[in-house]
Amino acid sequence: MGNVQLVVSELVTNAQKYAPGPYLLTLEADEGAVGVTVWDSEPRLPVIQGFDPVRVGQHGLEIVVALCRGFEVHREPVGKRIRAAVDLAGGPIADVADRAL
Repeated sequence: MGNVQLVVSELVTNAQKYAPGPYLLTLEADEGAVGVTVWDSEPRLPVIQGFDPVRVGQHGLEIVVALCRGFEVHREPVGKRIRAAVDLAGGPIADVADRAL
């Protein structure tokens, strides 16, 4: 669940920071994963920055993409919709977290 919380935090923070108006968060459990969807009123699509260890900030989408088994961005008639699918168990990220415990 920690990965889900981090993805929600990053996507909602981006919506709060960059969208001029409202945003909406939806969570859906499906087939061993949680779908995290954030709609916001900003029409510009996010840009995932390339890896840069000296850049301060703007690593949120890098983190989200690394944690998710799926990541989609769709332009909407008003704003955009970002959807990320986060595995609840298994997979390489969960395996690393399990070993750390």
